Amino acid sequence: MMSLLNELQPWHWAVLGIGLLILEVLAPGVFFMWMGIAAGLVALLTWLVSGLSWQVQVLAFAGLSVISVVIGRKWLNPRPADSDEPTLNRRGEQYVGRVFTLDQPIVNGEGKIRVDDTTWKIRGRDCAAGTRVSVHGVDGVVLLVNCEPAD
Repeated sequence: MMSLLNELQPWHWAVLGIGLLILEVLAPGVFFMWMGIAAGLVALLTWLVSGLSWQVQVLAFAGLSVISVVIGRKWLNPRPADSDEPTLNRRGEQYVGRVFTLDQPIVNGEGKIRVDDTTWKIRGRDCAAGTRVSVHGVDGVVLLVNCEPAD
């Protein structure tokens, strides 16, 4: 085992880097990619600087892995993936801007409304049953509504 470690070559690191990139494709999560990039950088380093001990190579890989993961996370976090349905997992936000008719009055600023096949809690100023309300926001699982003026 020690003779293998003493003879780490650039191609060993290149194979590890390619293997980690393949693993990223099989188990997505944008983590193994950064370690694959670090392995590729160590391959380049060992190719450029001959005679690096295996300890230095492994430490370089560990350090570059941490650095690449941190940089990658900082780069990806402010750039969330674009989606054609940005409110898909935030159901309440899908109703912002829609208008509904109250089946029951809003009393003391709270009430309920039927939206499709679901009953939602609502909060807004007191309104009588039959009044049209528009959803202007969401607070957790509560829709925030405004009473529409009567026609």
